[in-house]
Amino acid sequence: MNPQEILSQMTLTEKADLCSGADFWHIPGVPRLGVQPMLVCDGPHGLRKHIDSAIQAGFYEAVSTACFPPSACMANSFDVALEEEVGDALGKDCQAEQIGILLGPGANLKRSPLCGRNFEYFSEDPYLSSRMADGYIRGLQQNGVGCCLKHFAANNQEYRRLNVSDVVDERTLRELYLASFEYPIKHAKPWSIMCSYNRINGTYSSDNRWLLTDLLRKEWGYEGMVMSDWFAVNDRIAGIKAGLNLEMPGTDHDSNRQVELAVLEGKLSMEELDSVVLDTLKILARLPQWPENATLPWEKDHALARKAAAESAVLLKNQDGVLPLWDNQKVAFIGAFAKTPRFQGGGSSHVNAHNVTNSWDAAQGRFASLTYASGYDLSKDEDDSLIPAAVETAKRADIAVIFAGLPEHYESEGYDRTHLNLPPCQNRLISQVAAVQPNTVVVLMGGSAMVLPWRDEVKAILYLCLGGEAVGEAAVDLLTGAVSPSGRLAETFPLRLEDTPSYLDFPGHDDLVPYHENIFIGYRWYLARKIPVQYPFGYGLSYTSFSYANLRLSQSTITQGEAITATVEVTNTGSVPGAEVVQLYVADHSGRTSRPPRELKGFAKVFLQPRETKTVSLELDWRSFAWYDVQLSDWYAQGSFEVQICADCERVLLWAPVEAVSKIQRPLVVTRNSTLDQLLPHPVAGPAVRKLFAKAGITDEKLTHPDGHTLPLDYPIRNLRYEAQLTIGELEDWMEKLNQSIREAESCCE
Repeated sequence: MNPQEILSQMTLTEKADLCSGADFWHIPGVPRLGVQPMLVCDGPHGLRKHIDSAIQAGFYEAVSTACFPPSACMANSFDVALEEEVGDALGKDCQAEQIGILLGPGANLKRSPLCGRNFEYFSEDPYLSSRMADGYIRGLQQNGVGCCLKHFAANNQEYRRLNVSDVVDERTLRELYLASFEYPIKHAKPWSIMCSYNRINGTYSSDNRWLLTDLLRKEWGYEGMVMSDWFAVNDRIAGIKAGLNLEMPGTDHDSNRQVELAVLEGKLSMEELDSVVLDTLKILARLPQWPENATLPWEKDHALARKAAAESAVLLKNQDGVLPLWDNQKVAFIGAFAKTPRFQGGGSSHVNAHNVTNSWDAAQGRFASLTYASGYDLSKDEDDSLIPAAVETAKRADIAVIFAGLPEHYESEGYDRTHLNLPPCQNRLISQVAAVQPNTVVVLMGGSAMVLPWRDEVKAILYLCLGGEAVGEAAVDLLTGAVSPSGRLAETFPLRLEDTPSYLDFPGHDDLVPYHENIFIGYRWYLARKIPVQYPFGYGLSYTSFSYANLRLSQSTITQGEAITATVEVTNTGSVPGAEVVQLYVADHSGRTSRPPRELKGFAKVFLQPRETKTVSLELDWRSFAWYDVQLSDWYAQGSFEVQICADCERVLLWAPVEAVSKIQRPLVVTRNSTLDQLLPHPVAGPAVRKLFAKAGITDEKLTHPDGHTLPLDYPIRNLRYEAQLTIGELEDWMEKLNQSIREAESCCE
């Protein structure tokens, strides 16, 4: 199939018909010209393929499929290779079910832990999110099927998501919310991208030419297709002009007739229409030859889901080494989640899981005795009637393992959480059990951060997040030590909702959502404000221990366009095998702009036998040090930095200095309100100001002496006319000549 040749043979009606879905789940084809439609399917952690693939149906009216851990859980693994392995498995499942594009992954950031869809997103950090998304896409698309990276962009809440306008400055967009998409788009090249429901600074994503064309296609070089989120289109003609290829789902051809009419009336050019149609034809041309008699590899998928869940779990506490459990212990499993686990989120990503396992069944025969008490009713948040029996069960055991967390109705697509608390009955259960059983372990399930008021009362806390269909077996693998926990938190667990960065602005008012926290979301906020948290970003314990030594950099200076390699030696100093997450952060000490104390810029997961040492290498490019300078419309770094190897975002283990040297000079425009501290360091403005002062008898030595400034450094040059005895006109003339000299110098350097 030659897309350009097909386009040349299409009628206006056929072109218009290719601008929206054929039905709820199909990209339309061009039957007359032999172009077949393509099936798309909800994901991202399984296939939500409806039995009747042309209509929207209930969540359980879908084919049975493997359910892998959602993105929030996988991000805790800090393991791109593992994410790629899961993507590969999903790609093979798509092949078996003849699905052309899987709708995922979601790369939006967790601006607030209240977002009801956080379980579907990777992290609060754009570096971690972008790398995990990249691994997923590469893994899936190597099978000849496509991803649809979503939701582009800044879809960070569910409340009034079809209406709200995110009021966010360009630097914040570039460094955080767009950066989470930029890397996988440039490197993994997803077949398609899904634009979000919300507006960005007043413009709907589906109408946003700056977003979909100027940035995505022209600046980032994207060559795929952009489809709308379901029912996200505001204005179909404006969308085509902006670069939106496909409206989903199909709308009984009503909007297609609008497209035809717009062309006939001259409101939409044929060139504009051809451009979006050609992109879609290029995707349809990739429709593979489906394998014959393919079946879903249930056992292989389940084994991978079990591995992924275990390697993504985070051990938050393990006092006195209470974990792992011993075979000869009398163990009590308490909590409804022990038999009915929470393993995925609600909404469009909810899949009909093929083989859900629970910890009660998986633990049979593993201990001297195993007893159970439900402890709480999943549908009743305030009911304490089951607690007394659970307390008695705990008393008779050597150790009590309480399975707790967020019930399904607490978090879902379509609405946001209103608090960070567990159901009150679960909190009371944990406290009352811990009061009578000194060896109490809590296993947590849920898709986002929670406040744990009893964390000092229990011996151990194991956070499973939402672990997919094999979470029950994975939990037992971790509790018994068959697997040593190696996950790290991909989002901060705050002490209070009131401490969170967007607390005063989430979810906004009058459909406006101000991003007053700017670049300070997640750990960036807590570090900069020195706000204590329950558990910081990057935190996690193990059943073994690790040490670091010999941080080395390939060079101590980086110039724009270069890269630095950091190497560090990691040793397993404990007695059991385990995996360590090496975390590299960069701290900006240049003082040239407001930045967080440190930012994640590299990570690697390394498995080590006891006493084994390995050398880990991580590469840092220019963007690892740079911040987005709106004045330059480019990434800029200049001055002193520090490369830091950290245990988590709070604990620095090793560090090394780096000097960044920019090839571009930040443009300077001298105005009446420019100040001395802005002008004196400049290679052109500085000498001019000193010359002006010299005429007034103020020597350079006196001007620059650290203890003897004649004038304060924030002194505006509008007042130089008093010091230099200039008229207003003379001062204006001096500024005009100075700006001309600056422009000439900058032009020469270019």
